[in-house]
Amino acid sequence: MVKLNELHDNDGATKPRKRVGRGAGSGTGKTAGRGVKGQKSRSGVAIKGFEGGQMPLYQRLPKRGFNKPNRKEFSVINLGLIQKFIDENKIDPKKDIDEDALIASGLVRRKKDGIRVLAKGEITAKVKISVTGASKGAVEAVEKAGGSLAITKPAKTVDAAE
Repeated sequence: MVKLNELHDNDGATKPRKRVGRGAGSGTGKTAGRGVKGQKSRSGVAIKGFEGGQMPLYQRLPKRGFNKPNRKEFSVINLGLIQKFIDENKIDPKKDIDEDALIASGLVRRKKDGIRVLAKGEITAKVKISVTGASKGAVEAVEKAGGSLAITKPAKTVDAAE
């Protein structure tokens, strides 16, 4: 039986912090292991990407790709997780499972631009799911189990510029 007062780390798992600049006897006194003079001996130095004045590699290489500024971001859930929550009685399979029900059960933290269902895992319960998006595999898996998966379009936001 292990007692709480007998718990400890393995030998060598933790090392004491190196206290620099604490006198000549410590071995890291005076210059604190930084050597003498020069940029690196001073505080506030950040020269990670510096290549001696030459244009750094990360600036010489071309930029790749594009990040769409107004892209939609979905909360993603898997069928296996829905089935797990049904088994644990956190979701009622007899009622329609919509986005609000998924949030209330704790399966999804927040809706973002909608909830998207993916086909990872298996679903055995006959359920009626209504979400913003779903993969083809997820729709097929739910229909194979005898349920239905409806995809609802998110409400369009009208821009003031139009």
